[in-house]
Amino acid sequence: MERIAVVERTTKETQITLTLNLDGTGKSRLDTGIGFFDHMLDGFSRHGLFDLDVRCAGDLEVDCHHSIEDTGIVLGSAILKALGDKTGIRRYGYFILPMDEALVLCAVDLCGRPYFVYDAAFSGDTCGGMDTQMAKEFFYAVSYAAGMNLHIKVLYGENDHHIMEAMFKAFGKALDMAVSPDGRIAGVLSTKGTL
Repeated sequence: MERIAVVERTTKETQITLTLNLDGTGKSRLDTGIGFFDHMLDGFSRHGLFDLDVRCAGDLEVDCHHSIEDTGIVLGSAILKALGDKTGIRRYGYFILPMDEALVLCAVDLCGRPYFVYDAAFSGDTCGGMDTQMAKEFFYAVSYAAGMNLHIKVLYGENDHHIMEAMFKAFGKALDMAVSPDGRIAGVLSTKGTL
């Protein structure tokens, strides 16, 4: 069964079309109008082995906020849709990713209950044209739209580019683990019998 989702979202601030294949090979086609954000999404896709196509036309004349947050909403919605009833998946995933001097931990639970914990700080206000505070807004939007517990903690790091890139790659790796099928799991991995 293909685990592919296409999600479209149009508001007065953004028009987004996103296609996600959870069983891809890490290919991406990205055009959000924010080069650094595209770079981050490429890292998520490539290291999570997800095929990801994102087209976002947003009000960048205002700032990058709406484009990044709304892309997070659409990506979270696509993850939820592509997972279907979550039968046979591992549910939990985690990864500690080093990138040069930075080390980032990410843990995921695809439990159906949104919760987000974020422990990170950046030394600058922007990185490659993307507001650094938008990392938190993006991951918050993903977690709530997907109904997942998502924890991201920067253990240490100095370079903002390395820290943010490690976040996106760690999220990709953790999510890949969580969505992976395990033949030993009958139904869903829950004492409640449902996710």
